[in-house]
Amino acid sequence: MTDILDTVQRQANTTITGITLQSRTQHLTRLDAAIPGSQRIDPSPSVGATNSTLSDSISPADDTPAANAPVTARTAKTSANHLNRREKQWILYDVGNSAFVLLSTAVVPIYANSLLEAAGESNIVSTWGYMQTIASLIIALLMPILGSIADVQGMKIKFFIGFFGTGVLACCAMALPLGWVAFLAVCMLATIGLNGSLTFYDSMLIDTTTNDRMDQVSSHGYGWGYVGSTIPFIACIALIFAGPSAFGWSTAACTRASFIITALWWAAFTIPLISSYRQTHYRETADHMRDAVHGTFAELGYTFREISRNKPLWMFMVAFFFYIDAVNTVISMSTSYGTQLGIDSTQLVLALLATQFVAFPCAIAYGRLARRFGCKPMIMAAIIAYLDIVCFAAFFLRSATEFWILAILVGMFQGGIQALSRSYYGKIIPKSHANEYYGFYDIFGKTASIIGTFLVATTTSLTGNASIGVLSIAILLAVALVFLLLQKDPTKGSTEAATVD
Repeated sequence: MTDILDTVQRQANTTITGITLQSRTQHLTRLDAAIPGSQRIDPSPSVGATNSTLSDSISPADDTPAANAPVTARTAKTSANHLNRREKQWILYDVGNSAFVLLSTAVVPIYANSLLEAAGESNIVSTWGYMQTIASLIIALLMPILGSIADVQGMKIKFFIGFFGTGVLACCAMALPLGWVAFLAVCMLATIGLNGSLTFYDSMLIDTTTNDRMDQVSSHGYGWGYVGSTIPFIACIALIFAGPSAFGWSTAACTRASFIITALWWAAFTIPLISSYRQTHYRETADHMRDAVHGTFAELGYTFREISRNKPLWMFMVAFFFYIDAVNTVISMSTSYGTQLGIDSTQLVLALLATQFVAFPCAIAYGRLARRFGCKPMIMAAIIAYLDIVCFAAFFLRSATEFWILAILVGMFQGGIQALSRSYYGKIIPKSHANEYYGFYDIFGKTASIIGTFLVATTTSLTGNASIGVLSIAILLAVALVFLLLQKDPTKGSTEAATVD
């Protein structure tokens, strides 16, 4: 019996330290040398420890710091098509924040349009575009600096909570009876809170799972985010349409109440991540926060130099800059574009709801296809699809029927390109500087949004034709495709990037 227990303990220690069983003839001294390297799991659990506690301590996410190593014997126990507990808790934040994303895409522009019309304003496309531009610019300036500080041990979750809390509180404040200027200001604050939290959330992916599972986990995040967000959204739409007769409220009051519902949903699905997250890749804590802040700018300069030396990385970032511009612009301005074309608001909302249901299976399917064909080829396929979508929107979108077609097409590729971009980037960056690198990732993403929304808003204002502004997005997609064709894929031929911390 003692021999059996000793064998089980040795196997558990081997599993916890993430040693890959690459050879049955591996020398015993090499194994013994590797086992003591684990500093995260106490090799002598207390007598009262339960089986579930031990199981939690050796979940696949716990191997991530050690090593960023190949799939281990323990990791192999998790099916390629199943998620562990920590991965599910990370995914839940996508479910929570996507409710606000959907509401701000489908309902907020319509409500803002009513406020603008009541004030004698008319051009919702340009006004909404400028608001999105300002919010994106603020995030683009803040994230690299805050991201560098957040790479210090224990800081990532604090910044995440700060931005998440700002977004939720601002979402609640949108329920106040405000004028159009104040409403757009609060909406901008909620957008900053959302996008700021997403920067830290994206970088949490490397602490949550292993490189070979990133595509799948990231795709599940977007997929479940799309379908999960429809639950509060349907409740909000039901309140907006049925509330006036059921409760005697005005439509505007029902719309404002929907912001409260969304904020509560967002907060509720964030709690599991906050309670369970552990930052496993980090820089050592500075003696004083002042030292950490002082070293931030030096770190930023170092990171920028490292990116400039890494040709595959900066070529991907430039490509990402252009193609995510198109994706974000389509997402943020689709409803206002449809409104300007005179499409009924009910049709707009229902079509965007259909997008969520279509995006759910397609995003998850994208993760599986990436495992078969590779992450980069699937990103390029989505860019080509978006070229077709933009041309369709510019030349054929004139009625509710075409808007439904557009919504379905966007749903097929939107989640896939976002999810794979997030996971692909996570594979090719140093893990201990993830927040800092994701800060630069956010600069490229948010600055692209600045250019996209500003381009559409300005072109529409100058020409009086929203279709011309939409068509300009095709140029950005074509440039992105060229950069990806020229980029050498650092993950090709391996399930993991050869990244050195």
